[in-house]
Amino acid sequence: MGFYRFFRISKPSSFKVAEEEVQTTYKNLRNRTFWGVTVAYSLYYVCRMSLSVVKQPLIDNGILTAGQLGLIGSALLFVYAIGKFINGFIADYCNIRRFMAVGLFISSVINLILGVLGFLNGRAAWVSMFVFISFAILWGVNGWCQSMGAPPGVISLSRWFPLSKRGTFYSFLSSTPYVGEFLSFIITGFVVGAFGWQWGFVVASLAGMIGTAIILIFVSDTPESKGLPSVQQLSGEQVRPVDKMHTKDLQKKVFRHPGIWIIALSSAFIYITKYAVAGWGVLYLQKADGFSLEQATQIIAFSAISGVLGTVLAGWLSDSVFGGDRVKPAIISGVVGFVSLGLFLFVGGGYMLQILYVSIFSLAMGVLYCIVAGLMAVDIVPRKATGAALGIVGISSYVAAGLQDITSGYLIQYNVEVVEGIEYYDFTAVSVFWMAAALISFLLPVFNWKKMVGKQI
Repeated sequence: MGFYRFFRISKPSSFKVAEEEVQTTYKNLRNRTFWGVTVAYSLYYVCRMSLSVVKQPLIDNGILTAGQLGLIGSALLFVYAIGKFINGFIADYCNIRRFMAVGLFISSVINLILGVLGFLNGRAAWVSMFVFISFAILWGVNGWCQSMGAPPGVISLSRWFPLSKRGTFYSFLSSTPYVGEFLSFIITGFVVGAFGWQWGFVVASLAGMIGTAIILIFVSDTPESKGLPSVQQLSGEQVRPVDKMHTKDLQKKVFRHPGIWIIALSSAFIYITKYAVAGWGVLYLQKADGFSLEQATQIIAFSAISGVLGTVLAGWLSDSVFGGDRVKPAIISGVVGFVSLGLFLFVGGGYMLQILYVSIFSLAMGVLYCIVAGLMAVDIVPRKATGAALGIVGISSYVAAGLQDITSGYLIQYNVEVVEGIEYYDFTAVSVFWMAAALISFLLPVFNWKKMVGKQI
């Protein structure tokens, strides 16, 4: 069986579900697919965030510098950006169950290899550059595998849910990165603190294997492949002329749509801020505020939990509270996120106060991320080109996140003063960088939203 035949979208089943069982079967398979994708994608993030948890022991043990870790982190993000763009277009044609499972399985294997290499490092006098190159290559490959998660996840909503329900369920799906981050910082952080950084990668690998099994057991490709009618027929949704166009033609329209590129640029700045806190927050709390590894990972883990709440609330706030208005919740969440990030970085405080600041920040950014990078994009593109829109937003977001990782790493590394053998970190420069990104992230779509809606595909 070739790659094309293995990954192509499932053909309609010759078996047809009895008419009296259609709705029951549809809802059952739809729910299984949704929750399978949701849980599995959160475990995707465990395989992605493992490096963020182990940065401090890698630096303190002299294995890698902050600058090298920034380059390694950017390897994943740059490859992920390209992969998400390409896989977004490809996934529109693919069997989402197989596509998503293969990506997570390989990501799990890579995390396991990194853990094993860490154990070997303890027994052999590795050259530092060899360690750096090995990690960078493997983490870059992991970036491609990670890019195989989001497109099929979002496409599953288009294939299984009517337009009237898609916003709410998209909010739940958008919360999965925060769930994955929470699991990483709590579970992986505990394991690293108790047994060593190598075990952080091993635990992440185990989580990925579990996620792969969940996809294979619970996720279905299309309603038609299970003997059901299309989602339009099932929901009584009117078929628009645009829905009859070929996927390739719709993808071209999406690519040329200026609104998608405005959303992509805004999402890029959201990701700079989001990944700054997720990727460097633990190190910041340790070096700037003197928290232990356990305390720092717990604080950032709380931010992940509030991010879940933010993304879940986003669809409801926009649809119910603001009557479908995307601009007002974007402004409110953007301002709240900007202020709370400033308090986290420039005011600080004790353990509980930092949890409060970073939790409010993450809740606000969760709302902003879901509205801008999700609902705004969904509002202006047709169902059959969902993956293409996601790919365009994705490449912009993760190129920016990768540049952030490099920039942050070197801004941190070159603002360290050594006094009597003790290192003192100055995070002022990198904090200003993160704050500027937070401000731009919500101003861009707010000032351009009317132009974007006026050019709906």
